[in-house]
Amino acid sequence: MALLDVKIPPLGESINSGVLAKWYVKNGDTVKKDQPLFELETDKITSEGVAESAGVITLKAAVGDEVKIGAVVAVIDTNVTASASEPSAPPLKSGISNLKSGGEAAVQSPAVRRIAADTGIDPAGIVGTGKAGRVTKGDILASDAKPAAAPKISAPVAASGERQTRRKLTPLRKRIAERLVQAQHEAAMLTTFNEVDMSAVIALRAKYQDDFVKKHGLKLGFMSFFTKAVVNALKEVPAINAQFAGDEVLQNNYYDVGVAVSTEKGLMVPVIRNADQLGMAEIERAIGDVAKKARDGNITLADLEGGVFTITNGGIFGSMLSTPILNAPQSAILGLHAINDRPVAVNGQVVIRPMMYLALSYDHRLVDGKEAVTFLVKVKQAIEDPSRLLLSV
Repeated sequence: MALLDVKIPPLGESINSGVLAKWYVKNGDTVKKDQPLFELETDKITSEGVAESAGVITLKAAVGDEVKIGAVVAVIDTNVTASASEPSAPPLKSGISNLKSGGEAAVQSPAVRRIAADTGIDPAGIVGTGKAGRVTKGDILASDAKPAAAPKISAPVAASGERQTRRKLTPLRKRIAERLVQAQHEAAMLTTFNEVDMSAVIALRAKYQDDFVKKHGLKLGFMSFFTKAVVNALKEVPAINAQFAGDEVLQNNYYDVGVAVSTEKGLMVPVIRNADQLGMAEIERAIGDVAKKARDGNITLADLEGGVFTITNGGIFGSMLSTPILNAPQSAILGLHAINDRPVAVNGQVVIRPMMYLALSYDHRLVDGKEAVTFLVKVKQAIEDPSRLLLSV
């Protein structure tokens, strides 16, 4: 018998342990090489563990166990290889069968299984762009596949007398909660507001969208404009690009901008590196890539570290106005909101324009009100007159 240990892999210097959130296999299952085995939740990221070899697996840890990096959570008997038997997978709702592609069994990620179950779309005919041709969540969302017919399932009914349920916080959600409270306790946080007329950006996108897609293979969104506007404003108001380091002030002279992404596990802020050196298409592609990684559960610690400023867009959920909380140790965060047609005064006339509220939360210990307002006005000017971005004025 040749036994191969299944260990918790290293995930970064600052991560020492995690919680075994889910097993995708059962004790005694026959597994294939590169098949996902378990999901590990840490206080920063969620990661999957895969089989390094085919064989029969014996589990050594249970769901909910806190396990350290390097710990053995299962062993695989490699003398018994996966052949005729299919790898087990969590059952899917809506009557969807095991997922296959090109005649081979395709082991899907939990995100894909979840969305397939929720939508009724069978990924069987979808060409995967992930590792070894695996279908990702992005693939299934972008596909034109039609939902499979499924029996109606009635909503779950709580047990008699059960008016409340209890669940333990995941490490990621717990860490998010701790960081939000820490930011409010440790910073003198203040928010200033402005509004921006989105007419110019909307017109620019409408005029060049087709050409942009043809040349770059992706759509021109609003976030690349705001990222460019933020970089321009950070250069004009360097106090926003500083942070506390003990009893010293650390001035950042680079422009790694974080973009908040909502995932099933919670809010994550992957970082766009050297945003000042990227064109609009490069920014759009970088944002799309890290957002996809975050939503597919493939984000790494390196993707989340080192940002100097954060942009968060509550407008995609319909938010009219909010006061975003700082992403420590950063000194400021820009909140974007919904674009709504509103009456505004232009040259003495009342006109209807697509308007968005902007909110800049900042650490008043480092940033004065004048600097915060100047920064926000610079962002507003760049969005209302995008030619400023070309001239860096």
